[in-house]
Amino acid sequence: MRVLIDTNIMLDMLMGRQPYFDIADQIIKLCADKKLEGYMAAHSIPNMFYVLRKSMSDENRREALKSLCQIVKIEGIDSFKIFSAIERKEFGDLEDCLQEECSVSIGADYIVTRNVKDFTTSRVPAILPNDFLEEYMKHLK
Repeated sequence: MRVLIDTNIMLDMLMGRQPYFDIADQIIKLCADKKLEGYMAAHSIPNMFYVLRKSMSDENRREALKSLCQIVKIEGIDSFKIFSAIERKEFGDLEDCLQEECSVSIGADYIVTRNVKDFTTSRVPAILPNDFLEEYMKHLK
């Protein structure tokens, strides 16, 4: 199973945000154990680096992101994805549309996010982390 993991899920894990940490950590561990093919959009990396500045030192942010990049594959943003996202007015948020563009590009089964309402027009279904884990367990059977 292949998923695009939204920035908010990775931040939940990196920052230990409750009550979301445990589920986010389980999803990232599935990727680390090669039981799940996890991707993130390239623009998630500088976004996380910026958000983490309040809770981590520069060195710790770099190490945390480097470790995450060794677990979760990175899908690039190119001019095609950017122009496509700009043109897609049905998305209210350009960043969410870029996440969706990346999910289509990798052939994702799901976008795992806590903001499913932002992906109502997505070509790839968005799913809450706990619902995704339930779906993943069904997939194993």
